[in-house]
Amino acid sequence: MRVVVALGGNALLRRGQALNSENQRENIRLAAQQLEEVHEHHELVIAHGNGPQVGLLALMDAAYTAVDPYPLDVLGAETVGMIGYMIEQELGNLIPFEDHIVTVLTQILVDADDPAFQNPSKPVGPIYNRTEAERLQREKGWTMAPDGVHFRRVVPSPLPQRIIEMNAIRMLVDNGVVVICAGGGGIPTAYDENRKLYGVEAVIDKDLASGLLANGLDAEMFVMLTDVPNVYVDFGRENQRPIIAAHPDALEALDFAAGSMAPKVMGACKFVRETGMKSAIGQLSDVSKIMAGEAGTLISNEIDGICFGD
Repeated sequence: MRVVVALGGNALLRRGQALNSENQRENIRLAAQQLEEVHEHHELVIAHGNGPQVGLLALMDAAYTAVDPYPLDVLGAETVGMIGYMIEQELGNLIPFEDHIVTVLTQILVDADDPAFQNPSKPVGPIYNRTEAERLQREKGWTMAPDGVHFRRVVPSPLPQRIIEMNAIRMLVDNGVVVICAGGGGIPTAYDENRKLYGVEAVIDKDLASGLLANGLDAEMFVMLTDVPNVYVDFGRENQRPIIAAHPDALEALDFAAGSMAPKVMGACKFVRETGMKSAIGQLSDVSKIMAGEAGTLISNEIDGICFGD
């Protein structure tokens, strides 16, 4: 079975952790142990988030004032190379030597007139307290938004339209290569009036881009891994309830947080509707059980309404 697995940013760098190479390496090593089990039984394609990493590079970039800061699309490309390198190495140390892994820097086309550019919503970078957030908003002109009891920088998140390297990715996957692609939602690009590609100052949502990837590869399963075991109703409240399985129509009728679970639900439901295949959302440590239908939240056209857990 061909499976696209999208690793959430918190699977690579947990909330509150120092943004250093050692922590990322250790988290990726743990993720690779889970991905190795998927690779053993299925055709594996890996996508991943990069929000904390892009935010960190933006801070480093801003500290060097001799040149203008690098745009977000360039910073995104840098983080995709770094994360892909670590995944290649850690997963490559676990799977058979003759199995090949490659990272593809993936450009994804967006609409330069997407309304998202007028309403920044995608969190990037580390968390801040209110005082820090207000200072950064005042000094750097960043848009800041609440993230639980903390704050994070938010940037435009236009909808992904088309994956530029799709044919190359498909060729690699068809030939048995484990491909790491659409990292961080892909590198946002658009065409100018002369049909020339240029980079766009934005971050595409990783889950929507991964769903587009899964569709384009004719994947039979699209799995999004995060730091919670299920999709929840009333998440974070005393009466929260886990969703075990749901029809896409029923799931999308519910309200979810715009910066976290909502894009995952949207990506999963879109993939299921357009392909008739299945999607799932759950935590990284449960990936084998998710693949077996024993954990996480399953989204399928075969489900009647919503099934809640205890």
